Amino acid sequence: MCLAIPSKIVEIQDLRAVVDVYGARREINLMLMPEDVGIGDYVLVHAGFALQKVEQESAKEALKVIASIIDDLSEETGADVEPDSISG
Repeated sequence: MCLAIPSKIVEIQDLRAVVDVYGARREINLMLMPEDVGIGDYVLVHAGFALQKVEQESAKEALKVIASIIDDLSEETGADVEPDSISG
C-alpha cells in the first residue's frame, strides 16, 4: 500500500522541484505532471515523481489528519514517530 502525502513545492528548476513535508525536503521529478505547477503548489508524490496537483485547502486538511494520526501513534506506542518517516 502506498500513502501519498501532499507535498509543498518550494523550489523549481526545469523538470525538477524541491518539496517540503513537515520540514523534510526532497527533490522530485515533475515530468509526469499533466499540468503546470508553481512554487507554493501542493502535489502528490510517488517514487520521486509528482503525479497530481492538490488544492491547497485539501492538502492542508490532509496534512492535519496525518499529523493527528502520527500524534495518536506516538501516544499509543510511547515512541517518537516522525512525520517524514511515513512519507516513503
